Amino acid sequence: MYQVVLERVSEYGREEMREALARLLEPLGGMERYVKPGERVLIKPNLLSAKPVEAAVTTHPELLRAVILEVRRAGGVPLVGDSPGVGSGRRVAERCGIMAVIEETGAEFVPFNESLPVAGVGTFKEFLLARPYLEADRLINLPKLKTHEMMTMTCCVKNLFGAVVGTAKAAWHLKAGADKELFANMLLELYRLREPDLNIVDAVVAMEGNGPGSGDPCPVGVLLAGDNAVAVDQVAARVAGIPRQLLYLESAARRMGLPGTNPEEVAVLGPDPDQVLERPLRLPHLSDVQFGLPGFLKNRLRNQFTSRPEAAPDKCELCSVCVKACPPAAIRVQGGRLRFDYQRCIRCFCCRELCPHAALTLKDGWLLWLMKKSGRSL
Repeated sequence: MYQVVLERVSEYGREEMREALARLLEPLGGMERYVKPGERVLIKPNLLSAKPVEAAVTTHPELLRAVILEVRRAGGVPLVGDSPGVGSGRRVAERCGIMAVIEETGAEFVPFNESLPVAGVGTFKEFLLARPYLEADRLINLPKLKTHEMMTMTCCVKNLFGAVVGTAKAAWHLKAGADKELFANMLLELYRLREPDLNIVDAVVAMEGNGPGSGDPCPVGVLLAGDNAVAVDQVAARVAGIPRQLLYLESAARRMGLPGTNPEEVAVLGPDPDQVLERPLRLPHLSDVQFGLPGFLKNRLRNQFTSRPEAAPDKCELCSVCVKACPPAAIRVQGGRLRFDYQRCIRCFCCRELCPHAALTLKDGWLLWLMKKSGRSL
């Protein structure tokens, strides 16, 4: 059995987080089970982009503080690192309050700048992953529970994509991001290269709507923890109220036969995850119904069965973050506005995920619009 623990906590107060974390870890054996004296422990938060903590885009700094202090109490040496989609990890950490906690606690910030090659375990033959991620003695995964426009939900497994350094993420989107099933397979193969020793999920305030970067904060009021990232994700999805058929990572994990996918092998300790919220998290805009279509129809009807990104002129500041982040280079600035090449666009929505001004909207293709209007179940 894989244990997943839930602990209620309503706010991010410093003492409240320390006490809640201790209660959360107690049924698992405490931090001492995962960290031995002298071990270098990499704590990997979600540092997606440089937005303020109240936007709920990144892991809350007070949860990080509590984890750092627990690691040190167990005798470990705490390191903190991640690689955002755009910009430096240090800048993002400074903007969201993470760097202040690192400095106040005396932890070490380890930038994900250098990569090492690692042989793959399945479809993908090689990954280039951050050196600190591979060389730490222990790995504690600290994701934020959020909706995700491509994968429906981002939590433990998806958070490990941050081990891919900087712009190399765009290459993976280009290689696998045009197909949700293939992208889910890639994320799970990356996860299997180094499974976290411990996963602690920040769901005190989650994100709903157009996550992971432009959604809305939603109070949920729980922390989750467990050894097995797939099992923790499964329980987090129940907390969020997301239907299983929309969980591409969970479906891929079941196909691959990974441990933690069978609900009968997961023991939940604490509140009933199905009763934490009175209503499910609001899901992202339904943007794509082409998956599962035959290849020849996908090519012909892709623009009609999908949504496409567009810029809102009153919000777009032509900062070119989306231009630089777009994996297939399908966006350019021309004539004082953004121009999109929809034949090249792979609908990964990295542009929306990383836009600092929430200036990109989605426009449905006419078949997708018609299906929504008719109320057809998709």
